[in-house]
Amino acid sequence: MVDGEQVLFCPPCQQVTGWSEVLDRCDGCGSTQLAKALGAVSCRDCGRESSPVSAGEGLSVAAPQLPRGSARRQSMPVSPDLSDEIGAALARVLGRAVT
Repeated sequence: MVDGEQVLFCPPCQQVTGWSEVLDRCDGCGSTQLAKALGAVSCRDCGRESSPVSAGEGLSVAAPQLPRGSARRQSMPVSPDLSDEIGAALARVLGRAVT
């Protein structure tokens, strides 16, 4: 999660030094294993939750910035065949072709 929103980082983005510094952390255990469902954020490691009404209670939602000189989200490399890769991965997981 970054800034209270669930995000995915592609493998090339994960090669950028400091990429994980922008991740939100659980106030209880410090884990970055957070999930968001119906507005509520929960920690997958310790189970701590924040309600949709009080979104900062229990979880950190302020994310630090990437170090200077690091790539920002807007300039992270994107594979031109990303949609094909995602389609193939879904087909493997679901056991059928995805259209």
